[in-house]
Amino acid sequence: MPIPTTKQRMGALGSPQRVVRFFALVMGLVYVALGGWFIYSASQPTAVGAILPLGHTARLILGAVFILYGLYRLISTFRSQFRTPPTDEAD
Repeated sequence: MPIPTTKQRMGALGSPQRVVRFFALVMGLVYVALGGWFIYSASQPTAVGAILPLGHTARLILGAVFILYGLYRLISTFRSQFRTPPTDEAD
């Protein structure tokens, strides 16, 4: 009785790589959206629309950090998950 390969066993579940790609993209977008919300809520009173009770400047800085980190995650995800691996021309 032959033992099924890993690809055969994982075939029924779908590719785990697809799940990783989707999750990484969603998390990058969540960070960008959260940063945008922090920047938007910086102009609102603290009690209305604020996720954290921070001052105006702190919310702007935190929003910018979240946006930059989200963009970093999106770019690194595209580079690592969606780029085709280079072919080795030496072979």
